[in-house]
Amino acid sequence: MNHQVQQGRGLVPVHYHRFHITDEDGPASPDLPSGHNGLVQVQDGIAAVLTGIHTGDVDVTVTFHTEAPQPGDTGWEEIVEVSLHSVSAELTVRGLMADLDEELPVLSFNGPGDYRLRIHARGRDTAIDLAPDEITEWYLIQVWSAPGQEASVLRQTDSYGACVRAR
Repeated sequence: MNHQVQQGRGLVPVHYHRFHITDEDGPASPDLPSGHNGLVQVQDGIAAVLTGIHTGDVDVTVTFHTEAPQPGDTGWEEIVEVSLHSVSAELTVRGLMADLDEELPVLSFNGPGDYRLRIHARGRDTAIDLAPDEITEWYLIQVWSAPGQEASVLRQTDSYGACVRAR
């Protein structure tokens, strides 16, 4: 049985089609090119979640689990799992150029170590390359402690992700 320990939700500022998941004290993961899965890119140890919008806010929910949860419901268009490492126990979701208005909880809820993140996305095809005033994209990040493993793709159905993978 899966136990959810905590959750948080907030708006995350997006610039240049991305927001970040980083640990200030060290690289979070080996490099992973954007074309690998079309949703998560890792470069220089920083995980970037790739968005359809160019600039604006996206709605992000984070949930913490004691073991691997079931993937989110079928309403999600893209689902990718990646492993990230936290050196400082400060693995956090951040805007590229702006701080979050509402702090999301730190992802490394069990202290320093290895975590698995299942990142879900929907709405990336709604306002591609635009800067909408309203929320057009939603993300769910499920987090649990787990040894590092290769990134894996659970679902790929949006057009924006297909374009990123084709680059």
